[in-house]
Amino acid sequence: MKKMIAVMILCIVSAGASAQAMAMGGGAGGGGDRMERTEQVLSQLQQRFVNANTTRDGKLTRAQAQAGMPMVARHFDEIDTHHAGYLTLPQIEAFMAQRMRSR
Repeated sequence: MKKMIAVMILCIVSAGASAQAMAMGGGAGGGGDRMERTEQVLSQLQQRFVNANTTRDGKLTRAQAQAGMPMVARHFDEIDTHHAGYLTLPQIEAFMAQRMRSR
């Protein structure tokens, strides 16, 4: 599970780098595969969030995270920087990207 999370984070971070490189005119050859993989990982993350968010309000509570996204639940307080008592998908994505940059 930890390896899968690490791969997801890597893909999220590399997506930003790839998009930046493409915008600057670089990234020819093989970039399509990486972009497809990144899109797939992001799609999986979004789907896991949707499945865990049983109230369908776009806000993942601690209990929902514990039931459907255990890694997110373990880091709930770190991700919930506004101390709102819930997480949004962009907050989770930002947390994952930050963790990858700091490694």
